[in-house]
Amino acid sequence: MKNPKITRKITQGMYVLTTQGGGCIVDAVARVGGSEHPLISVAVAKTNHSHKLLRENDRFALSVLGENADPEIIKVFGFNSSKDIDKCTQCQTVEVENVPIVKNSLGYMVCEKVDTIDTETHTLYIGRVIEADVFADQKPMTYAYYQEHKEELTKAKSEQGKTAWVCTVCGYVYYGDEVPDDYKCPLCGLGKEYFKKQS
Repeated sequence: MKNPKITRKITQGMYVLTTQGGGCIVDAVARVGGSEHPLISVAVAKTNHSHKLLRENDRFALSVLGENADPEIIKVFGFNSSKDIDKCTQCQTVEVENVPIVKNSLGYMVCEKVDTIDTETHTLYIGRVIEADVFADQKPMTYAYYQEHKEELTKAKSEQGKTAWVCTVCGYVYYGDEVPDDYKCPLCGLGKEYFKKQS
């Protein structure tokens, strides 16, 4: 692939995907059916721990992020693994239909899983909306907006004695002297060559 940055031209939103046990930041979300309870699809990388959680749970939620979203939400849900921390205690969440949702969002959709489609790197989860609400009528954060403001939204906090390597595509931060040759970014799936040492 010559330049994966072309995918930034795809108009998508930024969401916090949650289910029992954790969650992550996602952008590949689409409405795929109409009616009072529409179908919503979301693609989740197989390398992501949230992929395992979605396999185990029947419901998931999508909290819509606005342009004024607290950057800490992106850092907590985007650059940590639910295997290591309880993300829902790091940011304000409430439970709706037994699924955590992010309070500091524009609103949410709780979905009941109805189907899955496997691809080489991701699984497409399809859910039927069973509950939803709008918290604020503000401008949603798009993937393009995130990329334009990524540096301020995801500014890495240095860890003493460790070198930070930042993925130039999604902003994920790897800490260590060197990025391993076989390392794959847990957020976007790209390899070592896309990581840049933070100065």
